[in-house]
Amino acid sequence: MVMAQLVTRLLFLLVIFHYSIAADTLNPNQPLRDDQILVSAKENFALGFFSPGGSSKNRYVGIWYNKLRPAGQKTIVWVANRRSPVSGTNGSLELNGNGTLTINSMIFLPMPTVTLTNPVAQILDDGNLVIREANSSEFAWQSFDYPTDTHLSGMKLGWDLRTGLNRNLTSWLSYDDPSPGRYVLSMDHEGIPQLILWSGSAKMWRSGPWNGTTFSNVEQPRISGVSFDFVSNKDEVCFTYNTTEANLVTRTKVDQSGMVKRLTWIKSAGMWKNILNYPGKNSARSTQKCGPCSCMQGFKQKLPQEWASGMPSSGCERLTELDCKNMSDGFMTITLAALPETSHAILYPNISLNECGARCLNNCLCTAYATANINGAGLGCVIWVTEIIDLRMSLNPTQDVFVRLAAADLASISNKSSKKSRSKSVVLIIVFSTVPLIIPLIYFYPWGRKKMIHKDIRGNGEFELAQLQWSTLMAATQNFAKINILGKGGFGLVYKGKMAEGHEIAVKRLSRNSTQGIDEFENEVTFIAKLQHRNLVRLLGYCIKGDEKILVYEYMPNGSLDACLFGKEKGDHLDWQTRFHIIEGIARGLLYLHRTSRLRIIHRISKQVTSF
Repeated sequence: MVMAQLVTRLLFLLVIFHYSIAADTLNPNQPLRDDQILVSAKENFALGFFSPGGSSKNRYVGIWYNKLRPAGQKTIVWVANRRSPVSGTNGSLELNGNGTLTINSMIFLPMPTVTLTNPVAQILDDGNLVIREANSSEFAWQSFDYPTDTHLSGMKLGWDLRTGLNRNLTSWLSYDDPSPGRYVLSMDHEGIPQLILWSGSAKMWRSGPWNGTTFSNVEQPRISGVSFDFVSNKDEVCFTYNTTEANLVTRTKVDQSGMVKRLTWIKSAGMWKNILNYPGKNSARSTQKCGPCSCMQGFKQKLPQEWASGMPSSGCERLTELDCKNMSDGFMTITLAALPETSHAILYPNISLNECGARCLNNCLCTAYATANINGAGLGCVIWVTEIIDLRMSLNPTQDVFVRLAAADLASISNKSSKKSRSKSVVLIIVFSTVPLIIPLIYFYPWGRKKMIHKDIRGNGEFELAQLQWSTLMAATQNFAKINILGKGGFGLVYKGKMAEGHEIAVKRLSRNSTQGIDEFENEVTFIAKLQHRNLVRLLGYCIKGDEKILVYEYMPNGSLDACLFGKEKGDHLDWQTRFHIIEGIARGLLYLHRTSRLRIIHRISKQVTSF
């Protein structure tokens, strides 16, 4: 019995020794065979041969997460020979004496332009394969400059303007074929830089320009431990992200269906969680189509017959032409807007928003303007001097776009708004229970009615919400089944729901005993919807049917915040740094409500609250 165990262990050690090279480095005249791998110093990443999918017999050289294997499968993040697979298992990767890498004697990517005298190839702990001189830390070549479909922490996405190198992401052709597919995510540095998702020559989605915090048409996932950075100068235009927590693993991928996904590793579940999709049904569409589009106030459909077909290529035209000569034009504010197409916009990095508006009025070609940087002092502005293209609702409601209109159209909008205004001031009373951050943030999804939110810069305006169908919520909650009840509050039961496209929601069915009327309910929801902050729970929409009044929130999979903070099971897993981030987030939300928000907020503390 003992002898058998010894033999088993010896065989295991022989297999391990045969399967890997005992280092993270490949030297000349030391080929990496098909049955061997290189492993980075901290064993985060591995480099070797693999066959994709479950049916392919082709062999590729790739990099994958060494320890993270959902369902035993390799998560491939880079492929060397995606255009030139190897047949059979007789392939080898070799570093030549001049610093070039070859697979079966074939060079597979542009290699160092300088000749090295003592080269080494090394797989680093960030997933980067580098070639350098053995006695130097400077890279002569790196795989991060030639990404495939995955954007890793520390990897630049964009242009090196000095060399003309364009680092972009290209999808796999299919699940079991890593050759270049039809979808490419790249940085467009014409005009004001932005990320573009291409399908051939067609633009499928654009990120909008960088606004100092994020891309204007992108809502970065709310995860701590990730920082985002954008650089635009004469040498380069690129976007990077970095993880600042050792245990956090996240990546961005363009998959073969054309979706840009942000994936985070969930250690407890042993799987990747998709926390963000672009282009989502609610955020993007091909520029060739125009789902639920409409013209802004002050504009009309140019060719109504085209709009009826769903492909209004001629767009909208002004009701009244601008009057630059007499300087009588003004601006209508479009709120919650993703910035329009910026390929031909002009950036002024060092002027204020007021200066920007004055400059726009003095330029007869100017059609709109917006702030370029929302972080810090907010200096910088974007001016459009062409037609406004692709202005729509944003997933990241942080900016206003000021659209230039003729005085007559502004007056007409102002009159309509005045008639609909019911009061000059509103005071919102919010009842707190055990968790302070329960104030919803309006969010727009495709299963609701979407309209452009607008207001006249001179006065009060209107704010239209997404109203959901009763039948949709009945289906999502399985007819409000008891098994789906998440909790009960003073205002009614809360149910977990799942929309047809898979999105999870929390449905609050308000008590029928409420004395609040429909007008009061709609007015209060509309008012709450104007509170915009990342640390406030989102309200996705509402529904009214008979005496039923329903609010639909984003679903919070981790449950109530107090359970995480004070509960024994969840609270024990929160370290001080995580608790600090939570405290900071609550403080930011309260600061917004008390000081930053333009709306007046009164907090009425419930008698049920014994401690805060």
